[in-house]
Amino acid sequence: MPQAYAITDHTFDVVVVGAGGAGLRATFGMAERGLKTACITKVFPTRSHTVAAQGGISAALGNMGEDDWRFHMYDTVKGSDWLGDQDAIEYMCREAPAAVVELEHYGVPFSRTPEGKIYQRAFGGMTTHFGKGQAQRTCAAADRTGHAILHTLYQQSLRFDAQFFIEYFVLDLIMENGECRGVVAWCLDDGKIHRFRAKLVVLATGGYGRAYFSATSAHTCTGDGGGMVLRAGLPLQDMEFVQFHPTGIYGSGCLITEGARGEGGILRNSNGEAFMERYAPSAKDLASRDVVSRAMTIEIREGRGVGPNKDHIFLHLEHLDPKILHERLPGISESAKVFAGVDVTKQPIPVLPTVHYNMGGIPTNYHGEVVTLKDGNPDHVIPGLMAIGEAACVSVHGANRLGSNSLIDLVVFGRAAAIRAAEIVKPGEAQKDLAKDSAEPALTRFDNIRNAKGGTPTSAIRGKMQRVMQNNCAVFRTGEVLEEGKQLIAEVWQAWGDVGVTDRSMIFNTDLMETLELDNLLRQALVTMNGAANRQESRGAHAREDFAERDDETWMKHTLAWADEAGTVTLDYRPVHTYTLTDEIEYITPRPRVY
Repeated sequence: MPQAYAITDHTFDVVVVGAGGAGLRATFGMAERGLKTACITKVFPTRSHTVAAQGGISAALGNMGEDDWRFHMYDTVKGSDWLGDQDAIEYMCREAPAAVVELEHYGVPFSRTPEGKIYQRAFGGMTTHFGKGQAQRTCAAADRTGHAILHTLYQQSLRFDAQFFIEYFVLDLIMENGECRGVVAWCLDDGKIHRFRAKLVVLATGGYGRAYFSATSAHTCTGDGGGMVLRAGLPLQDMEFVQFHPTGIYGSGCLITEGARGEGGILRNSNGEAFMERYAPSAKDLASRDVVSRAMTIEIREGRGVGPNKDHIFLHLEHLDPKILHERLPGISESAKVFAGVDVTKQPIPVLPTVHYNMGGIPTNYHGEVVTLKDGNPDHVIPGLMAIGEAACVSVHGANRLGSNSLIDLVVFGRAAAIRAAEIVKPGEAQKDLAKDSAEPALTRFDNIRNAKGGTPTSAIRGKMQRVMQNNCAVFRTGEVLEEGKQLIAEVWQAWGDVGVTDRSMIFNTDLMETLELDNLLRQALVTMNGAANRQESRGAHAREDFAERDDETWMKHTLAWADEAGTVTLDYRPVHTYTLTDEIEYITPRPRVY
C-alpha cells in the first residue's frame, strides 16, 4: 500500500493529455462543441514540442503550381512504403487544404507569395501527377511554422471555455473492465494528486525520441502516453519504425529543416560531390528522409565523410541569395550560428542523421479512437480512449513519414477527434462513480518510484538505454546487432529495478519526474528493439542489411507489441487498410522501389 495521498477529484466530459498541436486542436474543437473539456499538460502549452517544427505543413493548395489531394495521397502511400492505412491517408489528404485555410483564418502568419497567397515550398517525396513532377506543397511561415501554428492554436483555445491544468504530470490511465474512465495526475506546482473522471480521455503526449542518445526532440519528448497504454495492458503499433532526419546539426542534434534543401540546399561529401544524384537521380536532395539518411550514412561508412574524423556531411547553403536565407530560413541561420559556429552565407553546416520522429505509437482509426486486436477483431475500439499526433499510429505515415506531413496530421486528426467526441459524448451526461481504489495502481507505482532506494541514479540508466538504442537500433540494422540490442535493453530493464531517487519531495521534484519519464521511455525502447528484431525485411525507415528487400507477402502488416512488468514483449499483427474511403483515387498497389 502506498502512503496516503490526498486526492482532489474532477469530472469533465473530455480530458485531453498534452497541449501540442494535436492536443490544442482537439481541446478547443471539443470545447467549441459544448463539451466540458480539460487539457492537462506537463509544460506550458507554447513550450510543447510542436513549437520546434520548422519547414511547414503539407496541403495540396496549388498556390505555386498545379496540385491535387490525390497526388498528395499517392506520395504519402508511397512514402509510407505501403504500410500506411489508405483510408486514414485519404481522410488526411482530402481534409488538408481546408485545414490549412482554417489555420490561416485563425491567424497563422504564413509567408506569402507576391500575389498574397500562402507560400509553398518543395519538400522530399512530394510530387505531382503521381510521381512525374515536383510539387510545392509545404505551406510555410518562414522556417518557424510550428511556432506560428502552436501559438495560434493556444490563442484560439483561450477563446473557448476549456480548463487548462498546466505543469501537471499524468501518471496513468484509470481503466475499468476494458474501458478508460479517466487519469491520475501529479501537480508539480503544489505536489498534490488529482483524479480526473471523464467520458473520454485523449492522449496527445507526443513521441519518445529521447529514448535515443542523439535526437532532435526536446527533453520532454518521453512518450508518456505510450508508457501509460503499455501499463494498461494495451499494445503499441509499428514501433520498429523510427525516423532519422538527415540533417541534425553535428554534435548537438539540433534540427535543420528539410526546407533548407527545399530552398536549394545541397549535401556534399569530402570530395565536394553532390552525392544524392547517385542515390536518387530524379529527386536528389529531396528524396524521402529514409533514403537521404541512408545515403549519408553510406557516404560516411565508405570514408567520404567530412571533418577531422570523417564522421559527418556538409549541407551547403552559401550559394543561395542571402536575402532568401534571411527571409525564408532565419531560424536555420541562427541555429547554425549558435550550435555550429557557422555563417550559412559563407560556410556549410555540419550535419548528421538524427532521430526525429516515431512512426509507431498507440493504434487508432481515423477518428482518433484507440483500437486493439480482440477476439479476432483487429479494429476493436477501446471505449473512452483516443490518441492523436505523434503519440498515435493512425497510421498515415506507415514505415516512413514524409516531411511536413506531421503538422497536417496534428490539425486534421485533432479536429477529427473533436468531431467524433461530439458524436459519442453528450455534454454534461452523468457518469457513474469511479471505484474508491481506482487511483491505487497509479499511486502505488508513483510511491514506489518516489521512495526507490536503489544504487543506480536515473541518469545512468537513461544514458545506458540511449546508447543501446543509438548503437543497436539505428539507421542500418542487422539481426546480429538487434539480437544483441534485445539482450542489452533487457539488461537495462533489469537495472531499472535498482533505480535510486534521492529527492522525496512532492513540489517540482525533477528527479522524480525524470524517473517517471524514464519508466515510459524504457518500456517503449523494449518494444521498439523487439519489433525491429522481429521484422525480417527492409521497409521505409527500417533498413535491415541482412534482409535488404521489402517483403510484401510476409510483412505487409502492422506489428502490435505488448510489454509486461517483467519486461517480456509479446508481438502480434493487424492488417494494413489497403482500402480507401471513396473511389476517387485509383487503387494504389505496392510497386517496386523507384526513387
